[in-house]
Amino acid sequence: MFAGVAAGIATLAADARSEITSSGADVSLYKPENGPALNIFVGSHVHEYLTVQGNYVWNRNDVTLTSVRATDSGPSFYDAPRVSSQHAFIGDLLVYFRERRSAIRPYLSAGVGVVRLQTTAHGGDSVRNATLPPATAVATHAVLRAAVGLDVSLGGHWGARYSFSEGLSRNPISAQLSPPGQRSLANFQNLFGMVRSF
Repeated sequence: MFAGVAAGIATLAADARSEITSSGADVSLYKPENGPALNIFVGSHVHEYLTVQGNYVWNRNDVTLTSVRATDSGPSFYDAPRVSSQHAFIGDLLVYFRERRSAIRPYLSAGVGVVRLQTTAHGGDSVRNATLPPATAVATHAVLRAAVGLDVSLGGHWGARYSFSEGLSRNPISAQLSPPGQRSLANFQNLFGMVRSF
C-alpha cells in the first residue's frame, strides 16, 4: 500500500466556434488561464509492474466567455469572466517499466472516473444586446484520464513523484457559449508530489 499527495498547475484547452449565415455572423470562444491543481491518491501494488490507484483531483481555473454577433440590425456581444473548479474521483491502472526495487521507475497510467465542474461569475461582465451565460452552472460527467509519470525512491518509505496527465470529458463550459462550442474539455496537469509506502 502507498499514499501520497501532488500539487502543480492545471491548464484547460480553449474552444471556439463561428457561424456565418445570410442574416449575420456569430463568433464565440472561451479563454482559460492556468490555475492550481491538487491530487490526493492511495494505491496498492498488485504485481511487480502493475499498480491500482484511487485519486481525488481538484483544480481551479479562471475562464472568460466571449460571444460576438453581427447582424443588419447592429452588433451584440458579451464578455463574461468566470471561475471554474473541478472535483474528480478517478481510478487508475499504472504500468511500470522497472522493478519495484529500482530507484527510478517510469510509468504509464490510464483511468476512468467522474468529474463535477462548476463555473461561477467573477468580476464585471460586459454586455450589449445579448443574453449572458448563467452566473453559476454545475455539471457532472464521466472523465477519462491518461498520464505519464516517474517515481523516484528517496530512501526508507518515502519517494517523489512527477506526472503529466490529460483528463478528457464533456465540455460544460463550451455549452454556455452562444453559439455553443464543439470540443471536449481537455484538462492538462503537471504535478509534483511525495509518496509514502506502508
